[in-house]
Amino acid sequence: MIKDKSILIKNIYYMLSYVYTDLVQKDYRDIEAEEFENVGDILSVILFKMVSKQMKRGIIKKYIVEQSETEALKGKINISESIKLRTKNKNKLHCEYDRLSINNYLNSIIKTTIKILILSKDISEQNRKNLKRIMFLFSDVDLIEVEKIKWRGIAYNRNNKSYVAIINICYLILNDLLISTDDGEYRLANFLSEKKMYSLYEKFVLKYYQKHYPNLHPRASKIKWNLDDEVDQFLPEMKTDITLKCRDKILIIDTKYYEKSMQTIDMYNSRTIHSNNLYQIFTYVKNRDTDESGNVSGLLLYAKTDECVVPNGEYMMSGNKIMVKTLDLNKEFKFIARSLNEIAEGLL
Repeated sequence: MIKDKSILIKNIYYMLSYVYTDLVQKDYRDIEAEEFENVGDILSVILFKMVSKQMKRGIIKKYIVEQSETEALKGKINISESIKLRTKNKNKLHCEYDRLSINNYLNSIIKTTIKILILSKDISEQNRKNLKRIMFLFSDVDLIEVEKIKWRGIAYNRNNKSYVAIINICYLILNDLLISTDDGEYRLANFLSEKKMYSLYEKFVLKYYQKHYPNLHPRASKIKWNLDDEVDQFLPEMKTDITLKCRDKILIIDTKYYEKSMQTIDMYNSRTIHSNNLYQIFTYVKNRDTDESGNVSGLLLYAKTDECVVPNGEYMMSGNKIMVKTLDLNKEFKFIARSLNEIAEGLL
């Protein structure tokens, strides 16, 4: 899809930096100067730095129940087991007690991810050495089978909220990069899947505007159907990727990340904008512009591929402006930022 993936791989770091705000801190700035051949390598660096930082804060611990034979009372006595010890002429008690331990579910996910990265041939030797250093500190943590991780069941609270970004990076690695080979071993894919890039691209654009243009109130908003009788039963929900608002003007942005950003419609390979994308953004705009003022605009923002023809244009449709633009993720990030800024400034 992209001719030179090295710049795009670096830009994935910048996109992740906006989605996971911890990455914009000075501890991570040296990543910008490094060169990476694949996404697995850059994610291994990010994970190493995240876990190292978490260790300074403190690895989360949970109480686990342990049992042991002891001469002194500890916790509560297991009466039946203690009686058995007495019959064996052992002057000991069998006690059950709680002990703080780092051996918990979240730490198991982290250790498993680090272990797989270390065994992978797709990361640099230096990154492998760094991961081995922190792996040692998880020696008392159990590994977990990747297939048995229940991602949706993970709950965060005040004590473990600093783990959110770390676990999300683990999820990216284990769910989107991990490939099982015929001999039962694992290797890493060189690139994130189109589906994952789609999600990352959408979140990045929203977070970018939230950080740099808070005055435009960027958010993913819902749009009500503009109905005559208010009966909306069975109608699908309309939710925008990004909505920007400046006084009475509104811009609805729908981000798109496809391997092919244009559709082929005939035997002569004629190219057009994806029909469904255009129908969707038009529907969003017309239902949001309830007073038909024309102050609501729509933008299809595609990620640029290596195709020769890319979608770009502005159209007036029933009194509303519908725009189609491309964002080239294979350029230095300053150019990406400039393009996003121009969109926001156009609304201002």
